[in-house]
Amino acid sequence: MKAVLATDLSAASEATIESETCLNCLGRIGVEEIHLVTVIPANVHAGMPGIDFEKRRKQGLNRYRDVIESAGLDVETHVVRGTPHRRINGVAETVGAGLTIIGSRGKSPLENRVIGSTARNLARTTVVPLVVNRIERAADDPEVIREHLFQRMLFATDFSANAERAFESFSYLRHATQEATLVHVGTPKDPGLGEGEDPEVELDALAARLEDWGIETETDVRQGDPADEILAAEAEFRPTTILLGSRGHSRLRRLLLGNVSEDVVARADGNVMLVPPERTA
Repeated sequence: MKAVLATDLSAASEATIESETCLNCLGRIGVEEIHLVTVIPANVHAGMPGIDFEKRRKQGLNRYRDVIESAGLDVETHVVRGTPHRRINGVAETVGAGLTIIGSRGKSPLENRVIGSTARNLARTTVVPLVVNRIERAADDPEVIREHLFQRMLFATDFSANAERAFESFSYLRHATQEATLVHVGTPKDPGLGEGEDPEVELDALAARLEDWGIETETDVRQGDPADEILAAEAEFRPTTILLGSRGHSRLRRLLLGNVSEDVVARADGNVMLVPPERTA
């Protein structure tokens, strides 16, 4: 599998690249080739006073290449200009990537704005599964918050087609996953289940599939606001990564990314993996 790893050469994005544990987790799920992508915004120019982009870029990318290659992964680098999330998606499509990874410091809209806005925009538009790797905030030398990316997964499902597609990610995540918690949040109108269907039975069926792969699994059915309850489950179970589909039930284009996914990406304490729907021709 090829993976795109987006970096703005900041300390936050560097933390993901320099975490040996994170790189090992990627290797376990079948990633063999990393495509490092750094995007120069269209309004930034090398001739701007006090900015030596070329030197900084070469130094950063060469250092990152050494770290990734020492973890046994092949590396390609891409330096492109334009709107970050569009160019990152473009590279992912061009190289046939199966995963995109980006570091994010999380909740504050005032800190690390460039990579933060890029993570949010990628969450809305990603064409391949996206891992938002949560980085420490308010630290000069930040580290990733939970290094073992896929060791303990919290899978949130509304039983939609996209949620099922997200669950199928366990076919490769299982090589790095030891524990999983499967969560469904019921709401007054739950279009994910037909009349007479029981969410606990549905979750038990999914759990059985994971347990066949040797993953210790538990289920949790909740009631309330989906985003709030998923984040409450994160606080209770302390997963390394929350896994969910990036689209809800709405057929309206402006609501293709359900508010649940967007809220979880913005508010989660740890890592989040979003799986978009399968693209149609």
